[in-house]
Amino acid sequence: MRRRTKAVATFVVTVAAFLILQVEPASAYNRIVPLDAGQTITLTGHNLTIDKLVAIARYGAKVQLSAAARQRSLNAYYLLLEGSREGIPIYFFNRGTGAGRQDVIFQGDPLSTLVTSTSPICPNTGKPCSNRDFLLQSELQTFQGGAQGGADPEVNDEEIVRAMMAERVNTMSYEAATPQVTQMLIDLLNRDVTPVVESRGSPGEGDLPQMGSVEATMVGAGDAYFHGRRMAARTALALAGLQPLQNQPAQFEAPGAPFAADDAAVTSTNAFTMGQAALLLYDAQRMLGWQDLIYAMELDGMNSSVTPISAPVQANRPFSWINADAARVMDIIRGSYLFNIDQVSSTGVPFRIIQDPESLRALSQRDGSAWEAWNHLRSDLLVQLNSSDHNPAVTPGWSPSSAPELSTPWFMQYYVKGGPDDDHCVGQGVGGTGCQHGYILSDANWDPFPVDNEIEALTNAFANIAVNDDLVPQRFTSTFFTVISPSDFGSSPFSGADDYTLADLLSEMQGLQNPVPAQGNAIIQTVEDLQAEGRIKVARARLMVDDLFYLLGQDLLTAAQWMDIRHAQGQQLNLPRSFGAAPTAAWDAFRQVVPFNQANPPDVPAGTLAYAFLQANPASLFYPPAVNPPAANENAAISMGRLMPAVRAAKARTAGFRKGRAQALRTYLQGQALGASIAKKH
Repeated sequence: MRRRTKAVATFVVTVAAFLILQVEPASAYNRIVPLDAGQTITLTGHNLTIDKLVAIARYGAKVQLSAAARQRSLNAYYLLLEGSREGIPIYFFNRGTGAGRQDVIFQGDPLSTLVTSTSPICPNTGKPCSNRDFLLQSELQTFQGGAQGGADPEVNDEEIVRAMMAERVNTMSYEAATPQVTQMLIDLLNRDVTPVVESRGSPGEGDLPQMGSVEATMVGAGDAYFHGRRMAARTALALAGLQPLQNQPAQFEAPGAPFAADDAAVTSTNAFTMGQAALLLYDAQRMLGWQDLIYAMELDGMNSSVTPISAPVQANRPFSWINADAARVMDIIRGSYLFNIDQVSSTGVPFRIIQDPESLRALSQRDGSAWEAWNHLRSDLLVQLNSSDHNPAVTPGWSPSSAPELSTPWFMQYYVKGGPDDDHCVGQGVGGTGCQHGYILSDANWDPFPVDNEIEALTNAFANIAVNDDLVPQRFTSTFFTVISPSDFGSSPFSGADDYTLADLLSEMQGLQNPVPAQGNAIIQTVEDLQAEGRIKVARARLMVDDLFYLLGQDLLTAAQWMDIRHAQGQQLNLPRSFGAAPTAAWDAFRQVVPFNQANPPDVPAGTLAYAFLQANPASLFYPPAVNPPAANENAAISMGRLMPAVRAAKARTAGFRKGRAQALRTYLQGQALGASIAKKH
């Protein structure tokens, strides 16, 4: 990865009373709601899950790094210093980066205070200086220059920057960072200091500009948010009770910070993309939970034949995720009138049709396939979130005998044998061979695949269920399928989905389905000739999920309308109809927000209220198993009494969402995914 353009900046921190006067209110900044601020999550480098990352990024949970994880990073740091002492060429440290990968930056011991004829030129003086002073000055200059990295628009969503930092806390435990930098990254999260980050400028093969902005905040350069208010980074640090890195005391073999390869340790990562991928998975799971529940409600509303989701039918085509989704929907409608024959032609009651429209009948196939794509991305992302995507690979503990290639002359030139000052290297390396020695190797671990492929695969899967979600409400307008008309039971035809909205949403999602073209621009003198464009891929996927919440809102309007109609029909025929506990609870809760045939409707589109309802009230409130992906043998046995608290609280939760984060995130995602022009907000 390339080293960014350096710029010198120095700051003087003044008294806190004066600093407070510098605080400016943030404009259109989507602040997190720190519901988990009292929770502390310990990261080990192996245990970061989607839920843990979201708790930190979106809900303000504190983070700490385990002692073993800190030591692992220290071991890599000590190996890095020893490698340079032994004359090993190290990319992004004593050698340059990108097109300058062969350039000698300095030679010998990084801690040396001697000045010789071969000493590097210090950026502050333009004269030869010791290795130690050169590294201290050049790293500080690079960190300060991070404030100028990237391009508009700014990331106006705090959780995205926090997700990036949380991911990097975990993965940086594999990198050769000074302990001061490691702690500062943790402190920014825990003290509620969020750097101002520009969204563009990353080619997807390492999110250097975005993490460079984090570096800038660490040394008091550029701007940052403190408790959601924008100000100079030096002000934010002071108000948070933090000293800039360059003012912090020395530690063992870290005479100051930033030092050594701290810039590489912080920025050589895909954390900007991968943090958002975790947010994508979290939101997608909530959306898919509603997808299953609304599907069940639509079956109730259509007076459907539910044979397609029955066990014998599913056994004939044993795709596990499709089978599990069908079993979930069957469990959701347990107790529904759909399992009874309550329509007999001799009484004049319309027959239940033998087969639903394909868009409704095949929905479990597409929902189950989307769940499978979600699971593929989750599996790959968990590997990504708990391993190193850094170049070079600093690998304590590997020996020439650890793998066949390592004893060859080519690899031996990168072997760090270890020196007399390795006492602080603690723990065992690979295969129990110790941590005082190892290899430092150039790599391509920053290439973001297979995760990027899985992000686009999930986007495609969502586009395919969007077609069903668009068509099903339209099928309800035909008495060929419903047999009865809404007007026969006092329902306005406009109580359901809006045709214009359906068409518009599907058009937008069809555009999002288009893959981001594979990029191969030979930049940095042709050395860095791949661009994965992960930020665009993940923004498209996240906007697709948000659009699906809007589209599902239209389906919910239709399903609720027809549940009202079927209920009225049953009363007219003296045939009591149950819809199952979960559909009934969701129906009742939604009617707290959007009453049926209300006399004085609010001056707000019903679809907007439905979207807010779905976002504010997870499906798991009404069908508790939806907190997890579908399983083959779900047997919820839910009582209405258990669900009533969620029903009663639905209106308040929805109102709270509409006052909070409803629009700011969508604006940002549209700019990233669709290339819309968004003015820089200050």
